[in-house]
Amino acid sequence: MDTEKSQEFHVQGRRDFVKQSSMIAGSLLAMPILSKATSLEGSGNAGVIKIALIGCGGRGTGAATQALKTKENVQLVAMADAFPDRLKDSYDNIKEALGDNAGRLAVPEKNKFVGFDAYKEAIALADVVILATPPGFRPIHFEEAVKQGKHIFMEKPVATDPAGVKRVLEAAAVANTKKLNVVVGLQRRYQNSYRELYKRFQDGIIGDITSIQVWWNQGDLWVKPRKAEYTEMEYQMRNWYYFNWLCGDHIVEQHIHNIDVGNWFKNDTPATASGMGGRAVRTGKDYGEIYDHHYVEYRYADGVVMNSQCRHWKAAASKVDEEIVGTRGRIYCDRAQIVDAKGKVIYQFEKKGNENNPYQTEHDELFAAIAKGEYKYSDALRGAQATMSAILGRMATYTGQVMHWDKALDSGLDLHPKTYAFDATPPIVPGTDGFYPYAKPGITKYIG
Repeated sequence: MDTEKSQEFHVQGRRDFVKQSSMIAGSLLAMPILSKATSLEGSGNAGVIKIALIGCGGRGTGAATQALKTKENVQLVAMADAFPDRLKDSYDNIKEALGDNAGRLAVPEKNKFVGFDAYKEAIALADVVILATPPGFRPIHFEEAVKQGKHIFMEKPVATDPAGVKRVLEAAAVANTKKLNVVVGLQRRYQNSYRELYKRFQDGIIGDITSIQVWWNQGDLWVKPRKAEYTEMEYQMRNWYYFNWLCGDHIVEQHIHNIDVGNWFKNDTPATASGMGGRAVRTGKDYGEIYDHHYVEYRYADGVVMNSQCRHWKAAASKVDEEIVGTRGRIYCDRAQIVDAKGKVIYQFEKKGNENNPYQTEHDELFAAIAKGEYKYSDALRGAQATMSAILGRMATYTGQVMHWDKALDSGLDLHPKTYAFDATPPIVPGTDGFYPYAKPGITKYIG
């Protein structure tokens, strides 16, 4: 990494973080790309945009399929995953999904890489990389892709701890100087209904924001049974959702979408977070260390509060939505509706025939820009904002304390193992009773 250039964009505090993000985003005016990633000649397949998939789970498989369904001249040429069975399943599923376009899947056996370091070899073969491993690996994979001068699509969140967020920020600064397009999978920003709601919000339709409400409440999720042949590291990797160094807890991994919408409309990040959470339903050995519910009161610097709730409770009421309340009305994001202060509908986005698939649009717009030689997307900064906001909430619910953005970001909190290997010891291990230790508010200190 170019340390000198990174320091030019080093973010010391929350206000600088927000200011820097706005400055970078505002500078993207279809600038010509100067990176090596646009040099498609001499590859043996001139004009083809070559893609590498890093992380072959369900989301990686979906993202690669969407990339290959864009209108541009693209091919998937390399794949990497920690597990050979996941890579094989992903390859087969992509091939089936492409149908008549299966020729775009051009990954010979020699370009299928397995292991913790497999990402480096796959990245080297591509012009664009898709980063879709468990999010704990995102900072190191992003750093490597930037180092090698590749355009990037990376799934959210972009880290699971403050140390990881800082690494992403530093790499994002370098990506900016190299004019590398970076799109982060916060797909509501690429969804027609949300974009139309935001346009009208900018026009002042609801006045000034007075509060924000965000939800991700749903049922329970998958669990992969432990097998006798698994090392502890492999078990955690296959059940990555339940371990913070890999997932960040569901407030970070899922609820980040809704938190990001709040930040988007507020054009800010929270200054503080306080809240509560715990393990009310998911209490067994299979659920690692994460909570099954969180409630967070995020407070912005001007005093506006964003109330955030997320939970995984089987058979309980579900709600995934955002509501933006203003001095003259409110926005209901899921129903794509705006009402005035008396509840009268003053705008309704008609989803039928007008709503898009934002997962596809992310890739359509990214690859169109790359094909045209344009530098248009620098999502890493706002991805880092949303990620740090969610981490701040987790730190608040785990400790039971008020968490301050600047202190949390500068805490140096790093959840990751010293060594990435299947025979290495993960950062957390079960006790003799088979249960993993988990955070207890009021007892747990400043941890992630």
